[in-house]
Amino acid sequence: MTSVSEIVIGIDGGGTGCRVSIVDADGRVLGAARGGAANFTSDPVSTKRNITLAVHEAAAKAGLGSDDLMRASVHAGVAGVLSTSDAEAIAHALPFHSCTVTDDQVTTVAGALGGRTGVVISIGTGSFVAFATNEGTRFIGGWGLQLGDQASGAWLGRAALQRCALAQDGLVEPSDLTNRLMSRLGPKPRDVIAFARNASASDFAALAPDVLDAADAGDINGRHVVQDALAYLEVCLDRISLAKDDIICLTGGLGPRFAAWLRPRTQAEIVPPAGTALDGAIWLAREKYKEWKCNS
Repeated sequence: MTSVSEIVIGIDGGGTGCRVSIVDADGRVLGAARGGAANFTSDPVSTKRNITLAVHEAAAKAGLGSDDLMRASVHAGVAGVLSTSDAEAIAHALPFHSCTVTDDQVTTVAGALGGRTGVVISIGTGSFVAFATNEGTRFIGGWGLQLGDQASGAWLGRAALQRCALAQDGLVEPSDLTNRLMSRLGPKPRDVIAFARNASASDFAALAPDVLDAADAGDINGRHVVQDALAYLEVCLDRISLAKDDIICLTGGLGPRFAAWLRPRTQAEIVPPAGTALDGAIWLAREKYKEWKCNS
């Protein structure tokens, strides 16, 4: 039987749902569960409720009671955590004596690198670049579409619609991509304007696969958008001094698609991510457990 002092819990919370995994100190899964959306900025009440329900479901599968959970080593990476007060609000709502809460960027990096040093380029609906060293982690980006998120799915989709507007005005040559997007969202310019006015980041991001497919096929406007995205990513990498053994991981739903477009010396450093954001939460919780064990 697993000692309660060996219980390690990782939590990954995002806009599409949350995941909880309970493992022992050796990494053996004791119980796991999925729950509803968990973005603290979008809906703090539902975030706390959905994570709590998933925790109790995973605990029931693991045969753990409330006293066991109180003694567990826990790390939760939750989307939309923007401040210490956000993290504390989540931690206080969960059934643990001690729970470290961060945003999901931290757990994404930990999961991708798995304790190694290097760079994580995360590209999904949003985007960020992180550089992890033995001294700490530096984050670039993650500002949201209104202020940044360059190269993200939302940014790609919006940039493609900007190319559509330029093509409609006769300032750039139209292409299969711009014609297809106009037909999909239009056909009249006012229809595209109405879409853009009401579109969320996810709505823009839904166009990103078409943009990347078009760029791969040599579409002039698709390539223009992707080249602008690459220019941003390369600037980020140029601000980072990689050591000899540092690696680069591309994560997120769209990250791996950029591998073939990056410059050769960057491609040479790319390796597959070691794991997911949930794996990162577990890894950080296990590191917390190891530290506790060494100090006890």
